[in-house]
Amino acid sequence: MPESAPVPMSATLAADEALARRRRAGERVLSMASGEIGLPAHPALRERLAAAAGENAYGPVAGSHALRDAAAGYWERRGLGIDPELVVAGPGSKPLLFALLLAVGGDVVVPVPSWVSYAAHARLVGARPVPVPTLPGEGGVPDPDRLREAVAAARAAGQDPRSVVVTVPDNPTGTVASPGTVRRLAAAARELDLVIVSDEIYCDLVYDTSAPAESPAVHAPERTVVTTGLTKNLALGGWRTGVARLPDSSVGHALHSRLVSVASQIWSSPPAPVQSAAAYAFGEPPEIAEHVAASRRLHRTVVGAVADRFTAAGAVLAPVRATCYLYPDFEPLRDHLARAHGVHGGADLARLLSERHGVGVLPASAFGESEDALRIRAATSRLYGDTDEQRTAALTAPDPLGLPWIRRDVERVGEVLAALTTTAPDPAPASPLASASASAPAPQS
Repeated sequence: MPESAPVPMSATLAADEALARRRRAGERVLSMASGEIGLPAHPALRERLAAAAGENAYGPVAGSHALRDAAAGYWERRGLGIDPELVVAGPGSKPLLFALLLAVGGDVVVPVPSWVSYAAHARLVGARPVPVPTLPGEGGVPDPDRLREAVAAARAAGQDPRSVVVTVPDNPTGTVASPGTVRRLAAAARELDLVIVSDEIYCDLVYDTSAPAESPAVHAPERTVVTTGLTKNLALGGWRTGVARLPDSSVGHALHSRLVSVASQIWSSPPAPVQSAAAYAFGEPPEIAEHVAASRRLHRTVVGAVADRFTAAGAVLAPVRATCYLYPDFEPLRDHLARAHGVHGGADLARLLSERHGVGVLPASAFGESEDALRIRAATSRLYGDTDEQRTAALTAPDPLGLPWIRRDVERVGEVLAALTTTAPDPAPASPLASASASAPAPQS
């Protein structure tokens, strides 16, 4: 039997599991590797999920009419009105993205850096990712000029790029591509006959609500698929629900048919009880809208405090405009980190922070960058508390930084980063092959 192509574990999930093992072993760790939003589910959503527990039939492959109507209304309020018949729901936006790439076919243009699963999804469907760098401070959208060059080169080499994945706002950088860049991306996609798959799961977490992220669907409505879900704005990752908006065009209608066929063979239908709660959430009643607004304020406050610690340590950081992510660049400290700590790239830096200090982050290489890039991604979403009581307090506090558990962890980040700037050589640099279990217990955080 021929050997299957290797499928790496998702970097975020692998880091989560490693940190959980260390925590179970009695170590105190500070988890900043995962995008898990550490906030409780809103009581109204819990009530609706429980009330729908008896709904155990499969239901429509594309999702319930109530959910699709609610999702269409959600997009209409954002200037992206669509027929509910062109909405497809799935058990999470992640499987929807995978199914979309399978339905589109061909190779896939991905931004660099980009979320850890885009390139993996391309490979899993038998395609090849075509990496294209983003513009400084405008993560999530490939540089349109370099996109043209990359697609031309790929096609000349016999590849078949048919889609480009974008993220607005961006994971991992927490930045938002400018309207001008999104407009130029849409024009390039039209010229190159590419389907745009726009992952907009963070669109409700743009801090300045007067300047929302602009969707490529505004500029290339005939070829843009938009996906979103409730994982980030309402912290419902474990409920697994996502929706896709297909364009009202010949391209969109054909893609809708293929996507529903793929869904019918993979997940049959989204989970019925979750759809009931999701339909209520996408309707955005006042209590849900306020819950999202409160989480947005919390992210902005804690991200700002942690960003100050990174820049105080000498890292360069583009202004974070959305999400709970930071993507600091330690290039100004390269010589010092190499001399004092034996750090030569992002993986070395992430290993040092984890094994020596108990702080879990991800290296830039996990997001498609080179091994020597001295960038890491840090998420603040696990700093809000260890219990629902603490997390609720964080969500409702006028000053979350005044809460002792948040203040402790933010100060711990500052202490660890300050330790990186010490001039004394590291007496025992971490070995690239050392396992977490062999390291000394992390200091208390």
